[in-house]
Amino acid sequence: MLSKRLIVCLDVRNKSVTKGVKFQGNVDIGDPVEMAAEYYEDGVDELVFYDITASAEKRPIDIEMVERVAKTIFIPFSVGGGISNLKDMRRALLAGAEKVSVNSLAVKNPQIISDGASAFGNQCVVLGMDAIWRGKSDKLPSGYEVVVNGGRTPMGLDMLEWAKKAEGLGAGEICLNSIDADGTKSGYDIRATKMVSEAVGIPVIASGGAGTVEHIVDVLTEGMADAALVASMVHFMGFTCSGIKKEVSSLGVKMRERF
Repeated sequence: MLSKRLIVCLDVRNKSVTKGVKFQGNVDIGDPVEMAAEYYEDGVDELVFYDITASAEKRPIDIEMVERVAKTIFIPFSVGGGISNLKDMRRALLAGAEKVSVNSLAVKNPQIISDGASAFGNQCVVLGMDAIWRGKSDKLPSGYEVVVNGGRTPMGLDMLEWAKKAEGLGAGEICLNSIDADGTKSGYDIRATKMVSEAVGIPVIASGGAGTVEHIVDVLTEGMADAALVASMVHFMGFTCSGIKKEVSSLGVKMRERF
């Protein structure tokens, strides 16, 4: 079995890390650079930063924050939000990010995936995908619909259709976030994660719903995810990255080691 990864997500709003439930009721909890350093020291494998208001405010991602983070940590990190074109992707990567995540932009302009992959390599392009359960239908054979703009705008696009198309366009990784589970701490959407993991040949990151170590084990085994993304567990619930990895490993799932 390939080693699995633990990833911490930092949603950033007005230069502060924030967290909500199902993208609502957000509260600010700390400085993103300081929190990045804390999680890095605690052994997290990767970090993800989402500038969650950049797109709505029609501004580019906070490059100053990206640069400050890059000087503080020495593990891969990806950034998303406020990425509108290749120029924005290039600026983020030159500022020190390892990967750029595209979500709403990619749905509206799929060409950005292939353009980014051609310019910077597939490994630099992450498809962020927010999906919500609607029930199976002719239009949604998987039962899951892709939504954008922080879960506010349904696109009438089937989750699996979009995952396969994005892989074909050159996405190097998919971060699948369940709107139904997001922030609930009641467990990942195993069904959706397994569907996507079986449908594509690129790594899948499971996002949304982590509340216990068992939830992480389940999504990495039953859900076939390559990585588990957490937020509330380490932000609010007293878990540590090193503790999570140690306990997951003790339950038979090989986790990546820091060299």
